[in-house]
Amino acid sequence: MMTLAEQFSAYSRWRGAAMESVARLRSWLTRNDVGDAQADLRLQYVIERLREDKLTIAFVAEFSRGKSELINAIFFSDFGDRILPSSAGRTTMCPTELQWTAGATPELRLLPIATRVLQAQVSELKLKADEWTVVPLTAGSAKELQGALARVGEVHRVSQDEAERLGFKVDPRGDDGLKPGNDGLVEVPSWRHAVIQFPHPLLEQGLVVLDTPGLNAIGAEPELTLSLLPNAHAVLFILAADTGVTQSDLAVWREYVSVGQGRQRGRMVVLNKIDGLWDGLRDDARIEAEITRQVQTVADTLDVEPQAVFPVSAQKGLVARVNGDASLLARSRLPELERALTEDLLPTKQEIVRENTLGETSDLVRQTTALLDARLYGVREQLQELTDLRGKNQNVIEYMMRKIRVEKEEFEQGLQKYYAVRSVFSNLTNNLLTHLGLDALRNETRRTREAMLESSFTRGLRDAMEGFFAHLRGNLSQSTSEIAEITRMLDSMYKRFSVEHGLQLTSPEAFSTQRYEAELDRLEKAFNRQINTTLTLVTTEKHTLTQKFFETVAVQARRTFEVANRDVEQWLRAVMSPLETQVREYQLQLKRRLESVKRIHQATDTLEDRVDELKQAEAGLLMLLGELAAIEADIMRALGAQPAAAAEQQARVA
Repeated sequence: MMTLAEQFSAYSRWRGAAMESVARLRSWLTRNDVGDAQADLRLQYVIERLREDKLTIAFVAEFSRGKSELINAIFFSDFGDRILPSSAGRTTMCPTELQWTAGATPELRLLPIATRVLQAQVSELKLKADEWTVVPLTAGSAKELQGALARVGEVHRVSQDEAERLGFKVDPRGDDGLKPGNDGLVEVPSWRHAVIQFPHPLLEQGLVVLDTPGLNAIGAEPELTLSLLPNAHAVLFILAADTGVTQSDLAVWREYVSVGQGRQRGRMVVLNKIDGLWDGLRDDARIEAEITRQVQTVADTLDVEPQAVFPVSAQKGLVARVNGDASLLARSRLPELERALTEDLLPTKQEIVRENTLGETSDLVRQTTALLDARLYGVREQLQELTDLRGKNQNVIEYMMRKIRVEKEEFEQGLQKYYAVRSVFSNLTNNLLTHLGLDALRNETRRTREAMLESSFTRGLRDAMEGFFAHLRGNLSQSTSEIAEITRMLDSMYKRFSVEHGLQLTSPEAFSTQRYEAELDRLEKAFNRQINTTLTLVTTEKHTLTQKFFETVAVQARRTFEVANRDVEQWLRAVMSPLETQVREYQLQLKRRLESVKRIHQATDTLEDRVDELKQAEAGLLMLLGELAAIEADIMRALGAQPAAAAEQQARVA
């Protein structure tokens, strides 16, 4: 069985092969002058998306559950030592990303906790290098790495007012916030966020490991709970076998991990520290029975299937890997967790990448095939016309010229309808972008902010925030109607040109706003859970609440609409491109036919030369169609999909 590292390496190779096959299609379209600027942009976007593809695995736990040790065991045992600090107590005090970007410098980047007062998200501050403290790293030295990474756990003491100003809850008992010490001061993390860049083999291939702090720290960084965790491809929730599910564990699970009904793919529960049961007094059967009992208890408490709970010993797994002890590794049960992670995570991720890549490439292959088919049809039509002219007199040739002119005039009349559709399409596009565009979102954001600041009561604040979601949903609903109208109009025009002029057009691809509606639903649920509660509304000062809403919810909504804008603009370009290409191609064909017959009318000895030219053009087009089918089959093979066009292409060429 392959390890997680081996599985991920295989996934990375698969992604690389897919990227190469798409690049070959892009190069082929340009080289043979059968693509256009829109096609090139679409394929460039596909290649960049494959190149920048990341796989994020988040580790979530309360303090002292062995989270950092589990990360060491799964990813960094090849260093022969612990890389992330995993001593007793609190070691991870801020969200920490472990990643590698090609061309980067090995370093630890630390964002001071004081940046919380800047009213800027971590994602924005990542673009401002001067806000970060940078610690250079020596990638090959485990000792240097350990020393530098220990800084992630640094803390300092501040007044209770300062702690609250930085976004932390303070609770004298420590149950629902940070507990002040005897001197009245509160211990807070020194850093708000950490990014570790170093060239580990898995990180080089696009893996991102997200290490998170405990409950009181995790809730203080809304971007983590509203964006980073929900968008992680896998979340490992870690418990300790010696403590079971504590109240704070349950709070983390309910508020930040299990945010939907039923089991979510990629969400796993890890019951760590089972080696505590290896006390030398119990035999293997009693140990197994105790582990089974604990797994069932955890499953019942968290309301998950027992199969979703994985008992392991991260510490023994790390020791086993460092020492090459296969027996101890098996007893640690770490390989079982890794196998479940690869079976649950990588196939799902791979399928998403496959579908997205095939969606773009197959559409462009269809368009290009239709263009080449149209050219082939035109060449064969000309060839038939010229073959029929052999031995004919000038009267027949003149008749043929008149016939082509009539076709040209009829097509130009049809073009008036096409231009009218273009005008309507432009108006509908403007309407669509008015509702889905960022200007509309900015206006709604401004309206909501004003309503919240003008409100004197809790009800007004709640109405303003809930109204924000209602208006965004209304915009998405109107966008859906406009998209449907655009699709119906283009479908009608596609069919008209196919019937009246023989253009080879299939119905335009549909576009759905469902994924953005689903993201808005997720965001609203998180808002209702974390902000829109009676306790929060009553106990939080109005300006603080307004700031929190716009730093978290509104920012995430903007990101959703930014993605929707990018996707719908790409769809609008793609959906109009086939019609534009076919119209342009048909105009060129009519022009070529007329010029060809004119030349023959002027000098009959050019007829045979022209017939030979057309036969060569026919052979060239058949060769291009064969090459395109081979490239499509190559993309299918690289992506592990079933070739769909091979038989169809064989029939066409025959």
